[in-house]
Amino acid sequence: MSFICGIVGLPSVGKTTIFNAITAAGAGSFGKDEANRATVQVPDSRIDPLVKMYNAPKVVAAQMEVVDIPGLKAGSTAAGGRGSKLLSHIKDVDAVIHVVRCFDDPNLPHEYDTINPARDVETIDLEMVVADAQTVQNKMDRIAKKAKSGDADAKRDMTSLELVKEGLDSGTPARKMNLSERDIAAVFDCNLVSLKPVMYVANLKAQSDADNDYVKSLRAVAEAEGAELVTVSGRDEADIAQLEPDDQKVFLEELGLQESSMERLIRAAYKTLGLVNFITAGPKEVYIWTCNAGDKAPRAAGKIHSDMEQGFIRMEVMTYDDLMACGSEAAVTKAGKLRVEGKDYVVQDGDIVVIRFNK
Repeated sequence: MSFICGIVGLPSVGKTTIFNAITAAGAGSFGKDEANRATVQVPDSRIDPLVKMYNAPKVVAAQMEVVDIPGLKAGSTAAGGRGSKLLSHIKDVDAVIHVVRCFDDPNLPHEYDTINPARDVETIDLEMVVADAQTVQNKMDRIAKKAKSGDADAKRDMTSLELVKEGLDSGTPARKMNLSERDIAAVFDCNLVSLKPVMYVANLKAQSDADNDYVKSLRAVAEAEGAELVTVSGRDEADIAQLEPDDQKVFLEELGLQESSMERLIRAAYKTLGLVNFITAGPKEVYIWTCNAGDKAPRAAGKIHSDMEQGFIRMEVMTYDDLMACGSEAAVTKAGKLRVEGKDYVVQDGDIVVIRFNK
């Protein structure tokens, strides 16, 4: 299973540099209305020990797709302008990565004369809000006749749509409106970009600037909405991403980092989206599956195949830590640590599972 993150930000904040740091794609300048896209494997330290234990010839890691669009300027989404076309590239993403410039450099142009992370965040939020307001209005126009004729579903949807439209017109992103399940259902097919969960990336000139005043300002914005914040020296890490793994470790250590920007961003994305990984493993393959935290066993089984969810009988579960400590599946079973779980079991990160189901 893969998930998708879309990168947004003002022009000249380092979005494509961050994209290259995450993906090692070496992306360059954009076409007029194009987006950069790449898929990366999610690093997982459990894979190699499992491959060694099972001597598995095949590995399938979890994946993250990243979509990077050209910078948005203030007013670019008005009247269905270019900004709306650009934002259409990220309508179907699971989360938004908002890159914010947090360094001074007179030789590198910026959209404004000053660096102000809070202002820059608000600018992009407003562009997303304007695009969403038009999308919501379009749906209101489509269902207006049904609502006026007394169609109950259309009337309920119209009430929710009017509420969301009012909030958007006041400049409030949909994710900050505390919408009810009914309201969210009404706008579900609109794929509102301002409803997507957001994580922030503070792009730095050097990692040693990770606590400068610009970062502190952005951190206050992130904390106010309970969002994740990752600091990245985009230029340095984009260069590092092109190196061989052993060389990457050396350079990361020189920057005082234990993990690459890709690893830190993916971890933040998992937290933002509430995701966990579970595992199927054997002599044929090691496969990392992704599900939502809180998913019960049948729903998680459905990530592997819909037949497993529909015909679910039970899930046999051992933890990765127990398997490593015991040394084999047989030893886990002998130690009484292999569990049989039913339909109400909530799958945990690191569970190694076997699904029993009716075909």
